[in-house]
Amino acid sequence: MVTAENLIQKKKFRPANKAGFGGVALGNGFQHNSDVECLKAVEAAWNAGIRLFDTSPWYGLGISERRMGLFLKDQPRESFTLSTKVGRLMLPQEDFKMEQSLWKGKLNFAYQYDYSAAGVRRSIEDSLQRLGLSSIDMVFIHDLSPDNGDMKDSYTHYFEQAIHGAMPELTKMREEGVIKGWGLGVNTVAPILQTLEVADPDIFLSACQYSLIKHDDELNQVFPKVAERDICIIVGAPLCAGFLSGKDRYLYDGRFPAGVKEKLNALQQVAKNHAVDLRTAALQFAAAPDAVSGVIPGAHTAEQAVQNAHSFEAKIPADFWKELKHDKLIEEHAPVPNLQHN
Repeated sequence: MVTAENLIQKKKFRPANKAGFGGVALGNGFQHNSDVECLKAVEAAWNAGIRLFDTSPWYGLGISERRMGLFLKDQPRESFTLSTKVGRLMLPQEDFKMEQSLWKGKLNFAYQYDYSAAGVRRSIEDSLQRLGLSSIDMVFIHDLSPDNGDMKDSYTHYFEQAIHGAMPELTKMREEGVIKGWGLGVNTVAPILQTLEVADPDIFLSACQYSLIKHDDELNQVFPKVAERDICIIVGAPLCAGFLSGKDRYLYDGRFPAGVKEKLNALQQVAKNHAVDLRTAALQFAAAPDAVSGVIPGAHTAEQAVQNAHSFEAKIPADFWKELKHDKLIEEHAPVPNLQHN
């Protein structure tokens, strides 16, 4: 049991630190990574001051949670903030195969969707076992979104199940002090807006929607709504799955939407003009809004983890942001980092 901050202060839970670590790469996202390499990445992030960690049963079908927990289990539980996700239950199955899977390497679990109250309880208990930890701070209902093609035509059914199952159950668990907060972990804005109409969430993990490449929907539709309710956002995929740090990929489906490569080239040119590292600028841009309480870039090597951590503290000249707005590469009213970073 944990003493939830939102129960004591009657406020929605917010992580203490914006700089975080995302667990997709720990689950062998895009490529197979060794246990040792991943453990060193989490350790390096910790040593660089990172105290916000996010994972999911979905990431490698249990692999990410096991790897992240292997390091975090030895740290004082009150010294870090941890989130994981619910919505899929893992089912043991030797050499489970998935077509066009994001997860590489050997998989020993299949999965089934379950957004019921009982499914949420079981998922959290399973995650605690994989992590080797006594508690989880934040729980996100995962991939409950119409862009999830794996659901086929069942999104409406699963959302209704969550309205009557997962959402009230997570609210109950928050009130019991089992968790500190809950919300959705999704890649589109529509489910976030829909959930605000039907439930009492604390925090959302919004991926793929707030980056230097794309941020208008989140800025104009989501941020005003969550501000009304004292709800905050954790930004997932702030580097667009590596696109803003030099990887030849954009997000998760293997496609490059029209215009994204041209926008990247324009951003790179402005960064060159001001001697700014674009990855660093992308992470600081994602962290700038008041509504954002966390930014969780991924890493699978110690070097990547340290670079990301240091990027949150680097100095970026104000003229860089002014040129981005002048060139209409970011929205005119988009928050940018403080001028003390000049």
